[in-house]
Amino acid sequence: MATSDLIANFILSAIEGSGEGFAELQRSALAERFSCVPSQINYVISTRFSPERGYVVESRRGGGGYIRITRVQRSPRELIMHTVNAVGDRLEARTAGAFVSNIYEAGLVDRATARLLLAAVSDRALRAVPASERDTVRAGILKQMLVTLISE
Repeated sequence: MATSDLIANFILSAIEGSGEGFAELQRSALAERFSCVPSQINYVISTRFSPERGYVVESRRGGGGYIRITRVQRSPRELIMHTVNAVGDRLEARTAGAFVSNIYEAGLVDRATARLLLAAVSDRALRAVPASERDTVRAGILKQMLVTLISE
């Protein structure tokens, strides 16, 4: 298993094991534990624990500083509306994948629905759209599909 995966799994375990929905960790202690540089810890946190994935990261620097990573707990409707609002006017394919992964991991959509969402906003599906416009079209499609999921 890659070091980044080990770090991410450790952080997830710390969050789940806390019973409070968050973990407070020291970047330097993590780097020492996993025999890596602190920038690798930053990389894992920024890619695996981003707002798009349902986390809030707070950082306090200096002596005894820490990183607090909190898993945001929301109702299914709130999480989907948060995602819709976070999408914005333009959306890269990679970021769309993070949004879809987040709602799948939260149990809001099943695997088949997640795959359909990803297929609908993929560069392949949007190949007829000029490259300069794809991110705008992708954002509109994903937002509409998510709103449709919660509409009754």
